[in-house]
Amino acid sequence: MNKRQDFHTVRGYALRSQNNHDLTPSMEDYLEMIFRLSEGQKPIRLNDLALALNVQPPSATKMVQRLAEAKYINYEKYGAIELTGRGRNMGAKLLERHQTLENFFQLLGVKENLLKDTEKIEHSLSNETLDCICLFVAFAKEYPEIIESLRQFVKMRKS
Repeated sequence: MNKRQDFHTVRGYALRSQNNHDLTPSMEDYLEMIFRLSEGQKPIRLNDLALALNVQPPSATKMVQRLAEAKYINYEKYGAIELTGRGRNMGAKLLERHQTLENFFQLLGVKENLLKDTEKIEHSLSNETLDCICLFVAFAKEYPEIIESLRQFVKMRKS
């Protein structure tokens, strides 16, 4: 290999991408769940958010405060959590990203760790990769025979 590649550790890539993005993966998870629970519109309670994410209320409080500081939500202590316009837009994008990846993995035949793998991977993809996956999912919906061929191929290989 003559040409020097710009390799980094996983943490190095995460730090580089975080410089271009003001949301950490945890913040994205919280914002996506707030969007889900609020259905994009209605206020939600902190305890409902903590319960949905399987975290303790004090942890949820800290993250909600960070999201409020970043202007994604409106929140006052002991009050309801409401998405701002910015939060609604980002929440919708995060949910769409999640659903696209989940659909992609289902097309590949993933069953057992679908949610776990989606959660882990969704924060690591570049926009270019996500766009390609979106196109593939759309292609697969338009041409379902391709997916059927893939499933037959996998079945043959596994036997």
